[in-house]
Amino acid sequence: MRYAQAGGYTPEAQAARERLRLEAAERFERGDATGEIARDLRVGERSVRQWRRDWTLGGVEALRSKGPVSVERLSPGQWERLEAELRRGPLAHGFEDDQRWTLKRIKLLIGRMFHVGYTVQGVRKLLRRHGWTCQVPVRRAVERDEDAIEVWKEQVWPQVKAPRRTWAPMSASKTRQDRA
Repeated sequence: MRYAQAGGYTPEAQAARERLRLEAAERFERGDATGEIARDLRVGERSVRQWRRDWTLGGVEALRSKGPVSVERLSPGQWERLEAELRRGPLAHGFEDDQRWTLKRIKLLIGRMFHVGYTVQGVRKLLRRHGWTCQVPVRRAVERDEDAIEVWKEQVWPQVKAPRRTWAPMSASKTRQDRA
């Protein structure tokens, strides 16, 4: 099982991961097998082998957290200001054509406000690290016609959809059938 960074661990997730490594260290001292530790802690054997190597070379201290993988370029105060501006919406920042925040727009906003450069992927990681997720509409469009949608589902879609293939006896061989 893999624990992908997915934008970096939150401090809570980082502490939880450290607890796993320290628990593994206790099990190393008892002499437990790598596979058993991996199964019990629900991590990959490769991770456990790496932890065992680190533990052998540096003891329990080698398994302690070394902090975040990357240093965040925005201070906590800057992040609060950015969150407040994101809540104001794209229109307040001159994005009139579409009322959705995109990673590219947030990257531009960070550059304008703080003169800090982020990549689009860096913005995604920054947002995920702070608990922001993909934007999902809060409500449905005013123009949405539920009756028309039901009619389309019941009458139009069955005509458009291809009929299911029926079962017919055929050979399991992928080669051409012999012609007699």
